[in-house]
Amino acid sequence: MKGLESSQAAVHVTTPSGRVIAIADGARLVFGRGPDADLIVEADRGLSRRAGAITAIAGGALVANISCTHALYAEGDGFRIRLPRMDQPGEPSGGWFVRSGAALVGSRAMLDGGQWLRIVIADAADSPDADSTEPTGAWAGGDATVLPLYLDPNTKLFLVALIWCRPWLIDAARSTPLPRTPEIARAALEITDAHHEIACFDEDPAFRDRLSARVGEHLKVLRRKIVERGLVRPGTRLSDEVVVGALIEHGTISPGDLDRLTDPAWCSRQEDLWWT
Repeated sequence: MKGLESSQAAVHVTTPSGRVIAIADGARLVFGRGPDADLIVEADRGLSRRAGAITAIAGGALVANISCTHALYAEGDGFRIRLPRMDQPGEPSGGWFVRSGAALVGSRAMLDGGQWLRIVIADAADSPDADSTEPTGAWAGGDATVLPLYLDPNTKLFLVALIWCRPWLIDAARSTPLPRTPEIARAALEITDAHHEIACFDEDPAFRDRLSARVGEHLKVLRRKIVERGLVRPGTRLSDEVVVGALIEHGTISPGDLDRLTDPAWCSRQEDLWWT
């Protein structure tokens, strides 16, 4: 706890109850459900007893997962990054580095329920509760820097990714087979209410092949982006299961995105993208 509550601290953490904790440069705040954490967080068992550590270092704050049993998440404007659990006890090898602005941290349930910890870099705002800051960060670990993979929801690429991931977003056990390219193409027609095109897809092999080829190009783009972001280890075979797993585990596509499929406004925008 040494170094916390310093008035000169560059990093501030706001708890769900509204308490603000200042962390001086070089100090570390360990949070979790257990009594041996510096900050005890009231949360369900989705958060470990010793869940994470926030370290104030020159230029920002490093958020690390120190749990061997649960994942931790960092979220900001346009991204949700998953910090994988540790393979064995000890010091974490990496984490999410918040360079400026603000970021939200917690278990998935904490983030979804609005019970997060909010980290603010003080020199990016007049106060630790300012809402105008723009979060920026990167995955720091070893010699690599990994940026989160963000997909604009108002793109065809996002719809393809969402359809691809949908079975595993619904089935957490991941026992449901993933859709293949023609199945993704037909699902896109159904979601965008393209009734005439559905008839063509079912009756015209040339039309079906053309649309499937377009979807196939989107799948290639997703694979390339995953490699570029370093979301899989070098040399990993990019099977459908590996790619979809990476999209879900790194928060590129989340269960909350399923609600878009029943949002008339969002579906209408997708219809314009695909068929206008």
